[in-house]
Amino acid sequence: MSEENTKLSGPDFTQGVALSTVADGAMLLGHAHGEAVLLARCGDELFAIGAVCTHYGAPLADGLLVGDTVRCPWHHACFSLRTGEALRAPALSSLSHWRVEQRDGIVYVQEKLVRAGQHVAPVASNMPRSVVIIGGGAAGNAAAEMLRQEGYAGRITMLSADESVPCDRPNLSKDYLAGTAPAESNPLRPAEFYVEQDIDLELNTRVASIDTANRHVEAMDGSRYAYDALLLATGAEPVRLEAPGGDLPHVHYLRTLADSRALVAKALASRRAVVIGSSFIGLEVAASLRARGIDVHVVGREAGLMEKILGADVGNFIRRLHEEHGVTFHLGTTATSIDTHSVTLKNGENLQADFVVVGIGVRPAISLAEQAGLTIDRGVSVDEYLETSIPGIFAAGDIARWPDPLSGQSIRVEHWVVAERQGQTAARNMLGRRERFDAVPFFWTTQYDFGIAYVGHAENWDKADIDGKLDERDCTITYRQGDKKLAVASVHRDLDGLRAEVEFERTIAAKV
Repeated sequence: MSEENTKLSGPDFTQGVALSTVADGAMLLGHAHGEAVLLARCGDELFAIGAVCTHYGAPLADGLLVGDTVRCPWHHACFSLRTGEALRAPALSSLSHWRVEQRDGIVYVQEKLVRAGQHVAPVASNMPRSVVIIGGGAAGNAAAEMLRQEGYAGRITMLSADESVPCDRPNLSKDYLAGTAPAESNPLRPAEFYVEQDIDLELNTRVASIDTANRHVEAMDGSRYAYDALLLATGAEPVRLEAPGGDLPHVHYLRTLADSRALVAKALASRRAVVIGSSFIGLEVAASLRARGIDVHVVGREAGLMEKILGADVGNFIRRLHEEHGVTFHLGTTATSIDTHSVTLKNGENLQADFVVVGIGVRPAISLAEQAGLTIDRGVSVDEYLETSIPGIFAAGDIARWPDPLSGQSIRVEHWVVAERQGQTAARNMLGRRERFDAVPFFWTTQYDFGIAYVGHAENWDKADIDGKLDERDCTITYRQGDKKLAVASVHRDLDGLRAEVEFERTIAAKV
């Protein structure tokens, strides 16, 4: 969504507003020169930037000022007030910014400023001449973009096993599958972008091996790509259902754009679906298929929904939400066989199905890392700079297990925003920045008109405190182990989620 598509409201800043109307640490929404503008004040300084997040179009006026930055209320992207630059994923594109002038207690927004351009990469003897990125997902794409944004002028090669350019994967189980977002919303960038940025994007390219001694990777077709720095961003692979009929043509998995397109085509010609798996991906698919009028049955091994992650209260609420939308649950069981028109469950039930969607988890794709001799620990082990056990090789995204400064543990997280932020940090560290990855994990889920934003990481928690009313979709849930706060989930309380993120960041800063 572009800034220009926002309906203009508030004062016309070109005509001036009284300085007293913008308090220190506050924002004011208005417009200038036909565009929505956010006027923000930090002490004696005033800034004017675009008012709409470049990720999904959230109103930044509803976000949070943190120093000289503003954070998006929906998915926690971060922008510089000084330049409009997108500082933190999931936003990849920067905002417009304007010159601000004060005269006689009146603030005026003047002409739009031209961004100075890319940062200049430092000249160093160890600067990589070529960077190879294995993986065309969230982490790989964010890394390639960040290298260019930082002014890196060397060769960048991205080897992607997918047939399409890097896409907005969260969209595949949500709005695109539901039919509420067009196909054009899926690519993160058009194909021309990679040409313009001189990023050699090789699609349908699977890597066979990594030669760490001679610093090159070899593709399945025998092609070789030399590197001085290498990023492994191979992501995760869906766990396959091991049951008779699990490989029938109407049994689908959802990981790629091609997978989502196949599901959309099937949904348009079907009436009944069985979703095997009651985690986030399964529930998002169920909600999207119900939006298309498909009769949906969800099968899950767990007795309750999402209890380990979100707690019984939230899990029961989500179950009721789905049932109110017509979903039928079969919990505490699993599929034992699938045939052309039905799914047989372990408890003896037989469910009619025109197609089946399997979402029973993913496994990190670490075979290349193992072949290369990298240290493995339920993922690829990296240090605080996301560098693996072999210098010059970095890992990011679903495969990376890193030392989390907040929990004090080594963790691996399969979240889109985490993967993008790791890709950005890994890119800067390939250029010698030595920047610790200390971002607080964040994810969100949207099912029907209900959304949850989650910050932190709570693998093991023993208490979940709810502030507010979950049934009214207005609450914050804090997850603790003993007295230690581990994570916060917010339900339609965007600022609570942002404030929790900042609180965690300050806790991390105090430890470093």
